[in-house]
Amino acid sequence: MDLGIQGRSALVFGGSRGMGRACALQLSQEGVLVTIAARTQATLEKAAAEITAQTGTPVRYVVANITTEAGRDAALAACPAPDILVNNADGPEPGDFRTWTLDDWHQALDSMMLGPIEMIRRTVDGMVERKFGRIVNIVSRSVKTPQIELGLSNGARSGLVGFVAGLARQTVRHNVTINNLLPGVFATDAQRRHIEGMLEDTGKTFDQLWEERGSNNPAGRYGRAEELGALCAFVCSAHTGYITGQSLLIDGGGYPGTF
Repeated sequence: MDLGIQGRSALVFGGSRGMGRACALQLSQEGVLVTIAARTQATLEKAAAEITAQTGTPVRYVVANITTEAGRDAALAACPAPDILVNNADGPEPGDFRTWTLDDWHQALDSMMLGPIEMIRRTVDGMVERKFGRIVNIVSRSVKTPQIELGLSNGARSGLVGFVAGLARQTVRHNVTINNLLPGVFATDAQRRHIEGMLEDTGKTFDQLWEERGSNNPAGRYGRAEELGALCAFVCSAHTGYITGQSLLIDGGGYPGTF
């Protein structure tokens, strides 16, 4: 299927690793002019060069932290008028809410709610004027199946999803959609850090927990980053102007509900 987005521009946060990189790769394969943003120059350089070599479409990069005004300014200086915006940020380490400080909460909100909302605020009107826009927030299945040790993520990401639910209904008539992807357990570095943060409380080894988490869903395996990248590209396509305000699970059937 031709996704109809060749020549469009995309700004992908967290685009140097994991699911963000997979989204950048898939969009680049569709001929989208991708700019990846993250905090570490070395990983950005490597990812941009490798994706460019793989797809033949030049990929640019910018060192930018979505949690800061300076970082958001830098991202938009590198990609001033994106047609596609992918908001993506690592969640905090698992823990016990009794030990979390207000600073912990503020950092979580800046990363997973307020930073993405600011990027939406600064790009959505341009998309409306151009009559095309696709905003995708990579969040987590935890907004539907909350895990107690991920309370910081549960709260902040749910706030983002709740906010865009209203805005998405206002922009869709202008062919600007806003949707959320809810990944389950994926074989990424973020998953490895999550498991490492659980070792002390469970008394199990890393390998034991890795095996348990990967097999504890109907698919019986971890998701692959490229699977989420493909879903992201489709949601960003010219064919999805009638899909907005949705939170799309990609979790191997792990969510137990009908709705």
